[in-house]
Amino acid sequence: MRVFGIDCGTEFTGYGVVEHDLTARMPRLVHCAAGTIRLSKKDKTPQRLAQIYTELTAMMSLYHPDVVAIEEVFFSANAKSALKLGQVRGVALLAAATSGLPVVEYAPLKIKSSVVGYGLAAKEQVQFMVTRLLELDQAPESPDAADALAIAICHIHSAQTLALQGAGR
Repeated sequence: MRVFGIDCGTEFTGYGVVEHDLTARMPRLVHCAAGTIRLSKKDKTPQRLAQIYTELTAMMSLYHPDVVAIEEVFFSANAKSALKLGQVRGVALLAAATSGLPVVEYAPLKIKSSVVGYGLAAKEQVQFMVTRLLELDQAPESPDAADALAIAICHIHSAQTLALQGAGR
């Protein structure tokens, strides 16, 4: 299973691709790619959203994931920020849909619990655990890329759990 994780942001949108390798003697997580889409503050919102769409669809086409995992909407005290983030999420969902990929969504607490073991973990803890779980030589280039990888890892862990529960019936 290859999972494309997306960490939506209005300035930086992270993406990460993780594969669950079951052919190895010990099943393991394999890092395929990670990066950050950096948006210019000079560009107007439509251009920024178009950039996100273009780059995400290109990456999905390049890495051929089986599924796209994205963070659920969280509630913010700042309505304007939440609205802007919702626009980015909408574009990410559109990129997955036009690529013909199924989408799964996870709450931030679920993602952190799955990767770190603690739902209120700091970004540094998430980066550290992503680096360890994927056996990387160094931490991902940005916290956004690390978060996207964490979202992908969360889906792989969740899918494993669901498969095991289904096998036990």
